[in-house]
Amino acid sequence: MTKSALQIARAAYQPKLPKALKGTVKAAEGAATQSVADQEEIKKLFPNTYGMPLIKFETTDEVVNFPAMNVGVILSGGQAPGGHNVISGIFDGIKKLNKDSKLYGFILGPGGLVDHNYMELTADIIDEYRNTGGFDIIGSGRTKLEKEEQFEKGYEILKELGIKALVIIGGDDSNTNACVLAEYYAAKNYGVQVIGCPKTIDGDLKNDMIETSFGFDTACKTYSEVIGNIQRDCNSARKYWHFIKLMGRSASHIALECALQVQPNMCIISEEVEAKDMSLDDIVTSIAKVVAERAAQGNNFGTVLIPEGLVEFIPAMKRLIAELNDFLAANAEEFAQIKKSHQRDYIIRKLSPENAAIYASLPEGVARQLSLDRDPHGNVQVSLIETEKLISEMVGAKLDQWAKEGKYNGKFSALHHFFGYEGRCAAPSNFDADYCYALGASAAQLIANGKTGYMAIVKNTTAGTEEWKAGGVPITMMMNMEKRNGEMKPVIRKALVDLNGKPFKAFAAQRDQWAKETCYVYPGPIQYWGPASVCDLPTKTLALEQE
Repeated sequence: MTKSALQIARAAYQPKLPKALKGTVKAAEGAATQSVADQEEIKKLFPNTYGMPLIKFETTDEVVNFPAMNVGVILSGGQAPGGHNVISGIFDGIKKLNKDSKLYGFILGPGGLVDHNYMELTADIIDEYRNTGGFDIIGSGRTKLEKEEQFEKGYEILKELGIKALVIIGGDDSNTNACVLAEYYAAKNYGVQVIGCPKTIDGDLKNDMIETSFGFDTACKTYSEVIGNIQRDCNSARKYWHFIKLMGRSASHIALECALQVQPNMCIISEEVEAKDMSLDDIVTSIAKVVAERAAQGNNFGTVLIPEGLVEFIPAMKRLIAELNDFLAANAEEFAQIKKSHQRDYIIRKLSPENAAIYASLPEGVARQLSLDRDPHGNVQVSLIETEKLISEMVGAKLDQWAKEGKYNGKFSALHHFFGYEGRCAAPSNFDADYCYALGASAAQLIANGKTGYMAIVKNTTAGTEEWKAGGVPITMMMNMEKRNGEMKPVIRKALVDLNGKPFKAFAAQRDQWAKETCYVYPGPIQYWGPASVCDLPTKTLALEQE
């Protein structure tokens, strides 16, 4: 493989570890835990892995000899920068405990476990992937581990390879699957531990125990660099409005963080739209007002950031989508037999009057996108809905109306962007390189200490790396019951943007000025080398949350 100069230089970077993970490590147990909600239901579903204590790693002078252990690892779901360093951290961690330990990677996600598709990850392979982006060392997949036959097929290969523990690196759904698998193997006394690691660029896997999910730092810095470039161009040409959709189906963390970094003219926060019961027209009107106000100053240009999942947060649209999800889940076979040309009329006839009216009012393209195949979780594939184009077209139509009424005298020309895949596999920032390596090392220690049903965690991440605090949290602690595919299921609760939190308040305090004036910031590319004030900054979200 031909390597760039950056790859060669980056390969030499040695991720920094917290003090607690250097030398000999002991696991200190804290208080017993309970789920964030629905305690009785979660306890009943997870009798063997519920209520376990928090784990904190500490240094010790005690010498412990660990036997060699075989460990399996799975990359699950969408890619996130730093995944390779989690695997490197696991590898170095188990080798440190016993040089004869082995690491096996299951190919293309959880499906590799079920299909017995694997490879041994040796030192020469691991060294090729240190500090690189992507999940290409073993690939990823979205197979959900939910059925007993999957668990049993997985156990066959785990038993054959003598694998003591399985680490699943993924988001909230993947770690929910990890928890279910841990419970099953514990109930069967199979002697296989299951450990999770928190991954998602969306930033919605966080809580009191998990300060941030890995990949968020890198992805937001990557997007902010490109948005900054667009804003520099925008401020140079002075004739375009850029509508930029950003990844994040279930929450607006990416949009908010990018807004804090680049200071656009407008940023829509889905959670605020829902809280204020805003309609699509309310959103369009608010943008059109800013366009008109800037035009009055002679500024016919600007930038608008839009979260990917906005449509699902508009209350009226949310009610429509919820009914559509339930209806299409229950009538999938019948719907599949309907001609595409008749599907819209069929849906309108089957929906409640309120939702039928909303569905009928949508442009043909958007209506069709709402009725496309669901994602693996049974939800509308909102990434396929060109929200940025829908909104800009509606803004243009409103401005045309205002122009006829003498309320607007400007020029409006829109350009559209969707930033998603550009950030998922970027080379990890220093923060993510260190954070992920520490997560992998924590996972190795959880395995060595016989834990199962835990997620590796690293806290105090706005301090210097030395002072980071590593440990583990029972996955059941983060779970609640939610409706999925028409059924109530145990899942890890997603973290939404907190409208009372410091990051949103910092944004809200400045956005009126950003709307009127051109206050753009140009962050530039991710910095790996140079002064700490440039290279070692956490995201603004994390810094504000941990103040």
